[in-house]
Amino acid sequence: MRTPIQLLQLFIKQSIFTLRTAFVATVIFFSASLYAEEPTAENCDSETCEIQIDFEEIYRPRITNSAWEQLAVSEDFYKNPYQVSLFNAQNGEDSARLWSQTKAVFTLGFGVIGLIALLPEDVSNWERGEIFGKWDDNVKHGPVWDRDGFGLNVIGHGYFGGVYYQVARKSGYRQWDAFLYSVLGSTFYWEFGIEAFAEIPSIQDIVLTPVLGWAYGEWAFQTEQSILADGGTVFGSEALGSLSLVVLDPIDSASIGINNLFGHEVFIAGTGYVNFKDVPLGINGDKESVVQLGVTYQFGSGKTYNKSLNHRAALRHHKDPVTTSIIGFSYGIVQINFDESWGLKNDTYDEMTLGLYFSKSFSARLSYASADVIDKETNKAVQFENYNISAQYYFNTDSKFRPFVLGGFGEMMREKSLEKKTFQSHLGLGLHYQINRNFAIQTDMRSFYSASKETLESTFTATLIYRLSSGE
Repeated sequence: MRTPIQLLQLFIKQSIFTLRTAFVATVIFFSASLYAEEPTAENCDSETCEIQIDFEEIYRPRITNSAWEQLAVSEDFYKNPYQVSLFNAQNGEDSARLWSQTKAVFTLGFGVIGLIALLPEDVSNWERGEIFGKWDDNVKHGPVWDRDGFGLNVIGHGYFGGVYYQVARKSGYRQWDAFLYSVLGSTFYWEFGIEAFAEIPSIQDIVLTPVLGWAYGEWAFQTEQSILADGGTVFGSEALGSLSLVVLDPIDSASIGINNLFGHEVFIAGTGYVNFKDVPLGINGDKESVVQLGVTYQFGSGKTYNKSLNHRAALRHHKDPVTTSIIGFSYGIVQINFDESWGLKNDTYDEMTLGLYFSKSFSARLSYASADVIDKETNKAVQFENYNISAQYYFNTDSKFRPFVLGGFGEMMREKSLEKKTFQSHLGLGLHYQINRNFAIQTDMRSFYSASKETLESTFTATLIYRLSSGE
């Protein structure tokens, strides 16, 4: 049974990851003052109403951020669809807001690390001289395939990938740039940065966070625009609408919370700014100093994006060829022939795949499979796992039938044992058939080879692919 100190140490270690979840709770706390109670006959007197009427427009949420679809982009820009504007705002993207929001993320993250480092060593379990040593060791030993559950790896990391994504997307950058920003944030800031103080970086988190974050983040971005275009309400409720906006974009709201905490604009928040104002109380000349949280997006001389239904309509029309439609989810059935050294009977298992289909000619995928297979000696079921990262090159792309070649690398493991794990490379051939814009089926044959253990496996796979959004 753990002692109270051990329990506290475990809590602190886990809290490094839950920092991102704490963003939401912190934001809700700070954002509660954004939306005042509307005056009613029961709660309104002359002095109160005068103040609340003064705040009526201040607290009403509106569309305040720029969007790629509103920018005047040259047609020539799309001739190279994967060019990057993230470090060169050549199309009018709001680089000032992007930098401000990035500073907010770094400040919150490393602030928690600094706080834990100041705690007594018997509580934090971090020795003063070895804080960066732990980080160094974890980075050197990674990345590895972690053992986190579905909820954390898929839902949790997908959500926070979407939070990173929206930082750039709501600063006027297109989907591809926002995705790359999420890659940089989730990989270098989080996996090899903050989280590496506590654990070894994770292979699947490096992939799942930005890719699933792209899918969720774009949905959240579009949903937020719809809420704002409807006056900031959800089911007619401003309170529910306000809470939804906080959950959809906690980093933006966190900036407002920090500004509110310090009493001035520390960060440029895309949904507001902080200001002090003397509000008259009644007719006696008395005044009260209050903090205003405005809904105008300002920096420098000031810049305003007003609420407009045309903004919402504009978001439905764009010519960018790089959208969430390049993301694909796959489910496959695999027949495997094991090398004799594994001591396992040949079997069939399920395989899940997440892919990016960059064009009709090229795609990249992360695949994972876990199954119970029969041990030849004991005739009992043992757990078998396989993950691999692969690239595919397709031929005959103008046809629905497309042969392809693939290659990549990964690991096979038996019974979650590091001693029964082997690194493998693989090559294969396959045939892809496009059913419609969103669905496709494909089959492939692959050979997996381990140079260190001299093992050779072969597989045959049948896969159903689903592409997001408008698909191919």
